[in-house]
Amino acid sequence: MIGRDVALAVIFLIQVSVGALGNLSLLCQYFSLHFTEQRGKPIDLILKHLLFANCISILCDGVPYIMAAFGWRHFFRDIECKLVLYLHRVARGVTLSTTSLLSAMQTITISPWTSRWAGLKEKAPRYISICISLCWVLEMLINIIFPIYVSASMNSINTTDLKEFIFFSSVRHDQTRDSVFTALLSFPDALCLGLMLWTSVSMLLILHRHQQRVQYLHRNKVSSRHFPGPRATKTILILVSTFVFFYFLYSICQALLALLNQPSALLVNITTMMALCFPAVSPFLLMSRDSSMFRLCLTCMWNRKLPNLMRKI
Repeated sequence: MIGRDVALAVIFLIQVSVGALGNLSLLCQYFSLHFTEQRGKPIDLILKHLLFANCISILCDGVPYIMAAFGWRHFFRDIECKLVLYLHRVARGVTLSTTSLLSAMQTITISPWTSRWAGLKEKAPRYISICISLCWVLEMLINIIFPIYVSASMNSINTTDLKEFIFFSSVRHDQTRDSVFTALLSFPDALCLGLMLWTSVSMLLILHRHQQRVQYLHRNKVSSRHFPGPRATKTILILVSTFVFFYFLYSICQALLALLNQPSALLVNITTMMALCFPAVSPFLLMSRDSSMFRLCLTCMWNRKLPNLMRKI
């Protein structure tokens, strides 16, 4: 039993440390580009909020389970437990909505001027800030009901009406109320996943047509115009596919937690691992597929430091 707890603690430590390092380092790179007065792409703002939401999700979901794996299960008071769980739910929802927004924005960016997306090419960048703000506000409002039904495990007195989730407990309701509660929280997720699917298929079709056009022009030895961001498009497709994969596994675990009257600690820990996978992996997907931002950042930092060094000399 002790060996299993240590193994769980090590896995959570790896996920939290690697994920926090990746998200924070990439977030610092974006902010350094901003402060060096480099004009970023409209998608960069979405990525900043995605990385920030990842950081909140990792800290609010990973750290409590690390402490619980080491035996500190009653370290949260009720208000602290509610706040941590609420922030995690909001951050997870923002991660979902910003990922779908990222997919939609990239589809608009690479779409040809003759497509049905063409009318949004000039308008979309102006509304990114508003859309991201709406994502945060809506997630805060939707998940405000979540802390009402949870409490810290140390405050649980009547265990017959509670479902234990290691360091917190939730109130067990009748089937109808649970169904309404689940539908309310799942409806925004379904909309975002539908938008992801639609935009991902659109991006694949646009890339396929571009590939056919390039082959045709190559056979006829005709130069083609620059296609806007095929590498970035593939990066976002990989990012969205990774998110959907881990979200699917997480949803299966969540369904099992909802169906069982008293879920096991192992299932709760596995569900948490699935929830931490995408926030921990996503920054490295962005890094591995797009290193130009880092070269640009280093160049900007060097260009700023070089005049100061010359003045000192």
